[in-house]
Amino acid sequence: MQASEKLADSPGFSAEVGDARALTVVDSSFDVVLLFGPLYHLTDRVDRLDAWREARRVIERVGLVFGMGITRYASLLDGLAQGTLFDDRFREIVERDLATGQHRNPTREPGWFTTAYFHHPGDLAQEAEEAGLFVRELVGVEGLAGWLHTLGKRWDNPSDRETILFSARAVESEPSLMGLSPHVIAVTGPSTHQEAASSDRPGRRV
Repeated sequence: MQASEKLADSPGFSAEVGDARALTVVDSSFDVVLLFGPLYHLTDRVDRLDAWREARRVIERVGLVFGMGITRYASLLDGLAQGTLFDDRFREIVERDLATGQHRNPTREPGWFTTAYFHHPGDLAQEAEEAGLFVRELVGVEGLAGWLHTLGKRWDNPSDRETILFSARAVESEPSLMGLSPHVIAVTGPSTHQEAASSDRPGRRV
């Protein structure tokens, strides 16, 4: 397991293979849970809800759960940016994505991603709420910059990087533009912000 090997000389860190729908840790074990991957690789809504509920179970009462989804329009916009939308085979994939959110790459074409589920931004928050979590914030991650691949060469310049980040921050919470981002994150927790602020119970692990 690559993660375990890389963390072998890092005291205080550990990694293990697990199932996001059935974690092996005890209740209230962590300060923060990152669902960065499971939610878009679990194509069945019941499984995604189980992953959210497990995150809620293992989080401290004042902890946070960050859930990331790929947005419903990701393949459409990526297809335009990369030119693959002009391929009828990819066009069929995109049409299914838009209609159902179920992304499939039956011919395993390189660069066309794998079996996944693409969320409407609001649906991501709705899943978290249905699992008993309080949604504190819902944000788009990259904004339009995520599709402008020519910006990659500017990232190493500190001033240019700040400009790119400014562009993302400017629209990250705008509902009408959230689907423009390749990824969206729901920032959630088991309690409201007011309840969390009033508690002084120490957390544990991430």
